[in-house]
Amino acid sequence: MSAPQLVVHRDKELMAQAAAARLITRIVDAQAARGSASVVLTGGRNGNGLLAALRSAPARDAVDWSRLDLWWGDERFLPEGDPERNVTQAREALLDSVPLDPARVHAMPASDGPYGSDADAAAAAYAEELAAAAGPEDHGPVPTFDVLMLGVGPDTHVASLFPELPAVRETERTVVGVHGAPKPPPTRISLTFPAIRAAREVWLLAAGEDKAKAALLALSGAGPVQAPAAGAVGRSRTLWLLDAAAASLLPRDLYPPASA
Repeated sequence: MSAPQLVVHRDKELMAQAAAARLITRIVDAQAARGSASVVLTGGRNGNGLLAALRSAPARDAVDWSRLDLWWGDERFLPEGDPERNVTQAREALLDSVPLDPARVHAMPASDGPYGSDADAAAAAYAEELAAAAGPEDHGPVPTFDVLMLGVGPDTHVASLFPELPAVRETERTVVGVHGAPKPPPTRISLTFPAIRAAREVWLLAAGEDKAKAALLALSGAGPVQAPAAGAVGRSRTLWLLDAAAASLLPRDLYPPASA
């Protein structure tokens, strides 16, 4: 597992644009090396801001969108098309604007889908889909994602792994149903740490003063049960992408002045 690296940008708009450019580079490099790329998307204002920046990025056409697999780190267990679902927001921000292969867009099940209101069954089905996409070279039950992105909540939650809730302690299953989440909606589906840590690179996105305490806690040695963002690490790289407001409480020795 990799030690965190930090990049701090002046504001959230610049952070989104720089992260989008960085993501294009990673996708193009992966496609050149292996023929395809796989990315795990995150929702929330920072995740959607990155996708919107990617949509308007001049270099977006460098990506072969037909050879890109998209997965999600978590999803709100709501009906298909609900405006609060991460996939609905991602389609509006980017996905409907690029020529993706629909078979490679792996949305998590909706609450009006084949599993009805059973979030645990829906989570198990998504775990099976991940396992089916994993090859022998992945050495595990999920693909080796090229980039897995996570928004960091003010309480340090990532995906739908909230402090002290059962999902944050999961060590075997790759996807779980989440019940009683402290922010609405209470029922969700989420990747777990075993799936998150299979990624080559994990990127944690945090912008705004309301994320400053979370960034400080997660980067100051807190454990993943108390601060789930601290447990989100990639195989080869763990990258925190922050704006100056989110980094405002961090000691400057954690990141070089030039990164601001």
